[in-house]
Amino acid sequence: MIRNPKPTSLALFISLLLSVILGTVTFFIEDSHILSAVIIFTLSFGLSFFLFFYTLEFFIYRKIKLIYKTIHSLKTQRYDAVISNFNWDKDPIYEMNKEVIKWARDNKFEIEQLKKLADFRKEFLGNVSHELKTPIFNIQGYIHTLIDGAIDDPNVNGRFLEKAAKSADRLSDLVADLLAISQLESGELTMELERFDIASLIRDVYEQLGNSKVQLLIKEGCNGPFYVFADRYRIRQVLVNLISNSVKYGKQNGTTTAGIYDMDENLLIEIADNGQGIAQEHLARIFERFYRIDKSRSREGQDGGTGLGLAIVKHIIEAHRQTINVRSAIDIGTTFGFTLKKADS
Repeated sequence: MIRNPKPTSLALFISLLLSVILGTVTFFIEDSHILSAVIIFTLSFGLSFFLFFYTLEFFIYRKIKLIYKTIHSLKTQRYDAVISNFNWDKDPIYEMNKEVIKWARDNKFEIEQLKKLADFRKEFLGNVSHELKTPIFNIQGYIHTLIDGAIDDPNVNGRFLEKAAKSADRLSDLVADLLAISQLESGELTMELERFDIASLIRDVYEQLGNSKVQLLIKEGCNGPFYVFADRYRIRQVLVNLISNSVKYGKQNGTTTAGIYDMDENLLIEIADNGQGIAQEHLARIFERFYRIDKSRSREGQDGGTGLGLAIVKHIIEAHRQTINVRSAIDIGTTFGFTLKKADS
């Protein structure tokens, strides 16, 4: 009762204490006249109880309850529901204290999240500006050089036009990737799900990306058919990105091996290489947009990739409600693995 007193209990306690004191004083003043002490005790108890209870209930507790309801209405925007569900038997001071603490904790978390989003937005805009600036400056440089007279020089005009075209293609790819990742994040991009053989798709991508630097292999026993239920076009994007990365960062005469494993309701597809590998401190951020492992890869990315490939890969797999992971070791190689829903044979 003392810890979380209600108006009735608190008024009763104070009135009883005051009445006992007045009754005792009267008893001694009236020379041990017990009747006068009882009358004073009764009158003072009744009057003080009424005054204290009225003051606590109408001037303090009801205002606290109003504050408590206001906090709830601000948090839920459902004021009428809060009033109807409010338990008036609970101690409002204790309940309000809990709500204020919870409200402060939630707001602190929200503020921290907003700060992180602001930092992320700032970093993202800086990265986008940097990525757009490079091909735009290249195009400007080549075109202005041609305008200034190089167009008449047969030794350079064709080469400059090819480089300008390459930078324009890179700019177009970057805008397309930005649009794709925006649609994937917002959920606007619909997955066109169908049944197809993932092993056959891997072989198609191998034929497209075949080169003399890295040998493209399929693990023994994984030639299929292995049927999945997914968006064939988007999964092709995933495979092209992962396999082309393994070729780009692979060792000369190295290997890239695709493996397919039955995981009950899903299939696990792994793309493994024996290339230069990725340091452990980078693995947690490898799927972030524009994240560069080192300057040499950044320079290579300016000639080819947009820096958004792995971010798009992650979003495509997550749009299928599946997962993707990576494991790697320096000078040993890297393995990307993702799951897809298995379809009937």
